[in-house]
Amino acid sequence: MQLLPSAILAPYIKNYTVVTIGEDLDNEVFYPSGYMDFVINLSGAAATIINGRRKDLPEIELLGHLTLPTRLTVSKGTVVLIARIYPHAGALFFPNPLSEFTNYATDLYDIRLPEIRELYGRIMEMGAIRDKIAVLEQFFLERLAKQEKHLQKVTMVQQFSRLLLSGDNKLDLPAIARKSGMSERYIQKLCLQHVGISPAALAAVVRFNRALQLVLDTPASLTAIAYEGGYYDQAHFIKEFRKFTGITPSEARRRLVKDDVALQQAVNIGF
Repeated sequence: MQLLPSAILAPYIKNYTVVTIGEDLDNEVFYPSGYMDFVINLSGAAATIINGRRKDLPEIELLGHLTLPTRLTVSKGTVVLIARIYPHAGALFFPNPLSEFTNYATDLYDIRLPEIRELYGRIMEMGAIRDKIAVLEQFFLERLAKQEKHLQKVTMVQQFSRLLLSGDNKLDLPAIARKSGMSERYIQKLCLQHVGISPAALAAVVRFNRALQLVLDTPASLTAIAYEGGYYDQAHFIKEFRKFTGITPSEARRRLVKDDVALQQAVNIGF
């Protein structure tokens, strides 16, 4: 089940997704998406393994930007609610610098215990999924209302993010600086503080996601995908793919997750 946010939040939150796991998943590959994920554990058990560190899913978790191989272990019947946050918008809802959340699954009780515990309690009091999402919407709206002074910087980040995402898979920071009217150094600083990763890292994740869709959804050769994705050559493509996932594109094709495993569909959303 997937719902869109309200018009006020639409520039900042991509969607809300409720995922129910139909079978046990063990050490499943978790692909970087380029988004931050606000994950609410409605029932069940799951764990992420990032850079060899295992973290059991708490009641509410913030999954930062991923640039390292990541794995998922999830029990059958687990239900989670995920709010997917656009790259430029994380600083509106969470403390910056957002780089502190990169490659981490953070228990939000460690950040704002009273506020987050109250949020989880109110969500769990609701029976219908739409009512749970309404509570979460109100939380984001309240956070947004307190961040008016940060909106100008967020708009700047959104501006260069759009230039990056609409590009040809290659980062041209000088061109983005000229079009945005910001210096390259300032763009680097804004990106680390408000997105959590550098412009180059964000460009690499965007390029990876576009290539990933070709790997999983088409029979195209790796050479053709590398060319289409803006990589130097097939070797460069395979190296970068392994950097993010720990496996090769060919292995990803062989280990295609079944269509009925909703979690993989939820986390592998390209641009």
